[in-house]
Amino acid sequence: MQMSTRTLLVITLATSLGACGSPAVDRQLGYEVDEGGFGGVTRTNSAIMAGEIDATQILSARFASEVPNTITFAFNSATLTPEARQVLAQQANWIRQFPELKFSVYGHTDLVGSNAYNKGLGKRRAQAVVNYFASQGISKSRLQALVSYGETQPAIATEGPEQANRRTVTEVAGFHKRLGPPLNGKYAAVIVRTYIDGATRDHPQNTKLPTQVDPNG
Repeated sequence: MQMSTRTLLVITLATSLGACGSPAVDRQLGYEVDEGGFGGVTRTNSAIMAGEIDATQILSARFASEVPNTITFAFNSATLTPEARQVLAQQANWIRQFPELKFSVYGHTDLVGSNAYNKGLGKRRAQAVVNYFASQGISKSRLQALVSYGETQPAIATEGPEQANRRTVTEVAGFHKRLGPPLNGKYAAVIVRTYIDGATRDHPQNTKLPTQVDPNG
């Protein structure tokens, strides 16, 4: 399995930052070494290089674990609710952190209505999500052609109205193929800076000392 420098760096960054994202801020910097987090990154990259696991699967799992990947809609509606917009804002923030990735948005409906109508409704729902992402500065070129499952994959098996079935699901679809040559030094520097900043926090007792004035002038 051929693995590009870009792909390997994205996977390394994703898994490393995931290990450093613990809410336990009182632990010492570097505690991840003790719990095996960095070793896990090495094992993951080795498995990817050997073709044992797929990079897209790893990133899809991380996306779904760190942000809600599903929003729901009102009956017979493709309008984003305020609650849905809050979830999509979280998704958009995650998506912006990984410009190498592309995404698919899948539209679903409940089982009320004809299959033809529901496929169109599911597509309109997915398009509403794509339009929202575009309004947040995410290029539509990073979003795959929309796929609507309509009423064929309900989350809850019922023929009546069901909000859980009226949904869209956002997933990592793979790597964006129009980014040009491999990563250059400037882009790598941005990634390193982001990683270091993520491992740095202010100590609560840190205070700025007042400037000392020489009494002798």
